[in-house]
Amino acid sequence: MGAALVLLLASACEAEQIQVLPDFTQYSGVEKKQAFFNYLRPQVEQANQAVLEQRALLLALSRGDELTAVDRQWLKQLSQQYRVNYQADEIDFAALLRRVDTVPIELALTQAAIESAWGTSRFARLGNNLFGQWCRKAGCGIVPLRRAAGATHEVKRFESTEDSVRAYLRNLNSHRAYQPLRIRRAALRQAQQPVTARALALTLDKYSERGKAYVQDMLRFIKQNRSLMQETP
Repeated sequence: MGAALVLLLASACEAEQIQVLPDFTQYSGVEKKQAFFNYLRPQVEQANQAVLEQRALLLALSRGDELTAVDRQWLKQLSQQYRVNYQADEIDFAALLRRVDTVPIELALTQAAIESAWGTSRFARLGNNLFGQWCRKAGCGIVPLRRAAGATHEVKRFESTEDSVRAYLRNLNSHRAYQPLRIRRAALRQAQQPVTARALALTLDKYSERGKAYVQDMLRFIKQNRSLMQETP
């Protein structure tokens, strides 16, 4: 079998594994927005539920007296996942609890719509990337058409939008650039106040090169589309 044919078959197999995003260009106006929100909302809810289950176990262990070997192994894996320094003799439960937490659904829907142009961007269509997440290893994703000279980043390719959503939550919950979000969220929880999309959006000026202008875009988006982002029967 020739090398070209092997590559062709490999590409075909890879294409079969990649989830095909719905064609949101068939909609317009409010119908397009609603279709996008209805498609993505269950995925965000599912990803948040997985984090909630981690958080519940973490809280239970933090209140216990004795950690088993199994407990410590799980805490080690969790610390690695959320980029928290792990010390077997002194678990930093406070640092973990600031990171192992949910993201408001409206915030995720807002950023996905903005970053993916309502699921129609090149990166969304070819790589199921709804949040503009980057990767640094050559071949890890899709090369931006207008990438600056000397830049090496790519826009990460995901096998499914569910993978993109999970990676988005991990990103907000672990990357050092989003520490302000985690601090704000923890403060709201401590004060027993609601953790809203608007409150956390104010902390995300580092998510985009546009900085504060990006934050203002998110705030306007939330205000204009809040009713559409609510779950419909």
